[in-house]
Amino acid sequence: MMLADRAAKLAADFPILAKPTSRGKRLVYLDSAASSQKPASVIDAIARYYENDNANVHRGVYELAERATQAYEDARAKVAQFVHAAEPAEIIFVRNTTEAINLVSHTWGRANLRPGDGILLSRLEHHANLIPWQQLAAGTGARLDFIEIDEQGMHRLEDLDAKLQGVKLVALAHVSNTLGSIAPLDAIVPRAHAVGAVVLVDAAQSVPHRSIDVRALDIDFLCASGHKMCGPMGIGFLYGKRTLLEAMPPFLTGGDMIREVHYDRADFNEIPWKFEAGTSNVADAVGLSAAIDYLGSVGMDWIAQHERRLTAYALERLRAWEPRGLRIYGPKSPEQHAGVISFNLADVHAHDVASILDTQGICVRAGHHCTMPLMEKMGVPATARASFYLYNTESDVDCLMDGLEKVARTFKIDGMLPDG
Repeated sequence: MMLADRAAKLAADFPILAKPTSRGKRLVYLDSAASSQKPASVIDAIARYYENDNANVHRGVYELAERATQAYEDARAKVAQFVHAAEPAEIIFVRNTTEAINLVSHTWGRANLRPGDGILLSRLEHHANLIPWQQLAAGTGARLDFIEIDEQGMHRLEDLDAKLQGVKLVALAHVSNTLGSIAPLDAIVPRAHAVGAVVLVDAAQSVPHRSIDVRALDIDFLCASGHKMCGPMGIGFLYGKRTLLEAMPPFLTGGDMIREVHYDRADFNEIPWKFEAGTSNVADAVGLSAAIDYLGSVGMDWIAQHERRLTAYALERLRAWEPRGLRIYGPKSPEQHAGVISFNLADVHAHDVASILDTQGICVRAGHHCTMPLMEKMGVPATARASFYLYNTESDVDCLMDGLEKVARTFKIDGMLPDG
C-alpha cells in the first residue's frame, strides 16, 4: 500500500477529522506539533476505564481499586517498553514535558549544581527547556551557555568541547518545535558524559514520530507529553536512570509518595512513586497506554518514513513560492528536517496567514511557538508553522498551498486581486 493511501485510511481512525468545520470545509489539521488528534481507540479506552474500573490507585484493597492500580502500572510498563527503559520504575508520570523538566530542575538540579557550574542548552530551546534552567542558574549561581546554530538552524559543534568545560548538565530539544532541526545526540551525548555531565532530552517532538531507545542513546533523562503522541492531554512522562532517580529528593510532597509519616519526620517511598504525590491521573495513563498500542499497530518506522516523504513534498511545493516572497526557516534537506515547517509569506503577518487559512478549514500555528529568543535571533516577530503526523497526506499539503493562494490574492501578492 502506498504511504499516502495508508495515511488516508489511518485518518478514518480519528473521529474529529471526519467532521467538517463550521464553514463546511474539510478539516485539514496541520498543527500536530502543538497537539495531535486522538484515535477512537484512545477515546474508547478512557471511557471504558471510567465506566468499568474507576477507583483511586495504590490505596484500596477492594477489587475495583486493584483493577485501577493494575491498569495504571500496566501503563507505566507500556511506556517503559516504548522508550526501551531498563524497567518500569524508571518512568515517572507527570502532566506534560514541561512538568518533567521542572521536576529534574527542582530535584536533581538544586541538589547537584553549585556556583560556577555550567548548564549547556541550544539556541533552539522551547521556553519549557529554557526558563527552568534560567531559574535554576539564578538560584544556584550556575551559568548558562548555548550551543550555537547555523543559518539553517543546525547545531554547530566545532566548539562543543570548549563549551562543555565545567558543564554539569546538558539539556536539549531532540527536535526543534519551530524549525524541525534534529539535535545530533549521537555526537553530543558521549562528549557530555566524557566530562561528567548529565544529559536531559526534551523529546516532546521526537517520541511521537520516531522510535526512541533511551539506553542506546545513553541519555540520563527524557521528557515527553502524551497529547502529542495520540494520547490525552494531562499525562506525560519522565524517564530517568534508576541511579539518578534514587538519589534525587522528591519534587512534590503529600500522599502516596511516602512510606512512613510521623509528626516530626517522614520516610519517602521508593521510585517511581516517590515522585508521584497525590491522586494519580489514572484514566489518562490508560489513554496513553492505548495510544502506544495504536502507534505500535501503525509502526514507528512507518510513521517516520511517511513523515519524511510528506515533509519533502511540502518543502518542494513551498519552495516553488520563494519567488513570490515565501521564506522557509530551518534545514534545507528533508533528511535533516522533521515534520515541522515554519514559514512567512512576503510581508503578511503570520497571524493573518493563519486566519485566512482557517477560513479554508486549514489549521496551522502562528506566533513565536514558545521560542521567543529564537525568533529574536532570526529577526522575525512570528512565523506560520505547518506540522505533520501519521494521518496527513499529500492532499493536505495541496490544500495548504490552495489556502496560501487565497492569502496571496487577499494581499495582492504578485499583483493578484482579492477574491470577489
